[in-house]
Amino acid sequence: MPDGDGHNENYFAEFAAAYARGMLEPSLLAGGGDPVLLGKAHGLKMHRFKRTLDLPRVRAVLGALQGIQPADLLDVGTGRGVFLWPLLDAFAELPVTAIDVLDHRVEMLEAVRRGGQTRLSVHKMSMTDLAFADDAFDVATALEVLEHLDDPARAARELVRVARRFVIASVPSKEDDNPEHVQLFDKQTFGALFIDAGARTANVSYVRGHMICVAGLAE
Repeated sequence: MPDGDGHNENYFAEFAAAYARGMLEPSLLAGGGDPVLLGKAHGLKMHRFKRTLDLPRVRAVLGALQGIQPADLLDVGTGRGVFLWPLLDAFAELPVTAIDVLDHRVEMLEAVRRGGQTRLSVHKMSMTDLAFADDAFDVATALEVLEHLDDPARAARELVRVARRFVIASVPSKEDDNPEHVQLFDKQTFGALFIDAGARTANVSYVRGHMICVAGLAE
């Protein structure tokens, strides 16, 4: 899919196109032009859809999910989709529910759904108070979110409550200069967060600058 700089191999073009279709007026799309190029031309922030598979934490979580093969998935604190786009790309039939607490993030995600990605459901919601039934999702993910929370234990309990088989979470493994990071976990406290929330197992591993916990819930 060519653009002025070459090609869009560096983008998740399918989801970028859906975003553009969801955001642009129908009259702008009526001529059949490339939605990604039209989005760029009309000032949409298409950089949100740049490929992130080079991030070790993204590769590690996708690898864990390949072994799990979820039937459906809840992603909390989705943000701008650093994990969501590779997830949807790797699991072409997987129904995914994405939540975020910020209006502009929800609007962006909803535009992608509106633009044709109908297996994506979007809600504005806090992960410390999930409006879903117990065991509502096969797997839940919380990537680079828990370190932002004043009460990560409550969030962990909610994740364990709504997931049937697994919760996968990632956090930074060392201090950084992000003022929004109010929690710092080590391997023991990160795993204990999910055991205390009711998980049966919590396996914590390291990738570059981060920890990933795969918490098992089912018997």
